[in-house]
Amino acid sequence: MRQLRPSPEQGKLFISRRSLLDELFEVNHIRTIYHMFIALLILFIISTLVVDFIDEGRLVLDFSLLVYAFGNFPLVVSTWLCMFLSTFTIPYALLHQWARQYRSARFKGLSCLWAGTLFLIFQTVVLGFLPTYVVLRNNFPPASRFIIILEQVRLIMKTHSFIRENVPKVLSSGKEKSNLTVMPQISQYLYFLFAPTLIYRDNYPRNPVIRWGYVGTKFLQFLGCLFYVYYVFMRLCIPQFRNISLQPFNLKVTVLCVFNSILPGVLILFLAFFAFLHCWLNAFAEMLRFADRMFYKDWWNSTSFANYYRTWNVVVHDWLYYYAYRDFLWIFGKRFRAAAMLSVFTVSAVVHEYALAICFGFFYPVLFCLFMCFGMLFNFILHDRRKGPIWNVIMWTSLFLGQGVLLCLYSQEWYAHHYCPLQNPSYLDLLTPRSWTCHNQAVQVKAD
Repeated sequence: MRQLRPSPEQGKLFISRRSLLDELFEVNHIRTIYHMFIALLILFIISTLVVDFIDEGRLVLDFSLLVYAFGNFPLVVSTWLCMFLSTFTIPYALLHQWARQYRSARFKGLSCLWAGTLFLIFQTVVLGFLPTYVVLRNNFPPASRFIIILEQVRLIMKTHSFIRENVPKVLSSGKEKSNLTVMPQISQYLYFLFAPTLIYRDNYPRNPVIRWGYVGTKFLQFLGCLFYVYYVFMRLCIPQFRNISLQPFNLKVTVLCVFNSILPGVLILFLAFFAFLHCWLNAFAEMLRFADRMFYKDWWNSTSFANYYRTWNVVVHDWLYYYAYRDFLWIFGKRFRAAAMLSVFTVSAVVHEYALAICFGFFYPVLFCLFMCFGMLFNFILHDRRKGPIWNVIMWTSLFLGQGVLLCLYSQEWYAHHYCPLQNPSYLDLLTPRSWTCHNQAVQVKAD
């Protein structure tokens, strides 16, 4: 008979360790690269001030783009608070009630089915449908949408891990005669909801003290990355894309757009990685004294996309590996490794595309196609047996080009929806990229 869950020695092992960049920044040569990025930010700020002074005749500090992107913030906070409180109370109460009744239940299978159905309804309706409805109903701006949608995905993954790790304990205890409780304390669940991991454990390795100076530094670096992205958009993106949707959609325009988008796309990639996977997670880990700081590995040294997927975001990769890949093999058998890998890619691609579609307000499955086509292809071509510097160059070249494609096509579509709105669009209009026909529509309007 198969085990209800993998044995503890086969699961993720949390140990006390530092983040890789914290160790690398102690090397002067690596810290110099960090200083170069700071110098580039200073130049972005100076160039913006100089251009505004030339155009306006005065120094202008205009952060209207940031104000717009994070608009409707009080409603964002209240929405998140409702999401968090429901996540904190409902899954724990549901598990506690089911665990208490399971030992004495006559029809244990029916009890499990009923509790599982209620949990699925909570995941689908309370965490799935309602936050998305609030975002769309109140027309949140992009950054505010990202906050809610990313928190929605995070809480869904957290509650799944909590239930997935504790249900087998209850099932196992039901076969024993002892009355020892197997339920975790609510304080342990609350700690997990804030901890920078998606894998539930009753206890994690903890540091002895909190370095508040370290926490403040990480939050300041996070804010610095936020302003960095703002200046990248202001200096490198908006001037390029503002009128691109008024140009004909053809191969020449698209190719030039893609290659002009590589530099800002790569900068945004680096900043997103540094801001969230290093600064944000380390700040919360320090405040919680969470000792395992391996949120990423040396993905920049990857010679295969398979290794890149494993090392870029260890937090999400662990969840996908243990709860998607390994559980798939546990259900269907080890003969279906390729199907398990395909299912993981599909789940990841769908969730990424869902987040972008909701946050941008349009459906344009560029990221989904890159994930399912090129991502799967490179995963098998650039596999772990590929070694040597040339494969690292190929990996970086592909990554740079992919960032250019994403930034170019999504920016084109964003401005096409701004310049070419449709009155009473049909279902087909919602699925058809607006950037493909925006130029023809603008020409027709101008002629009329």
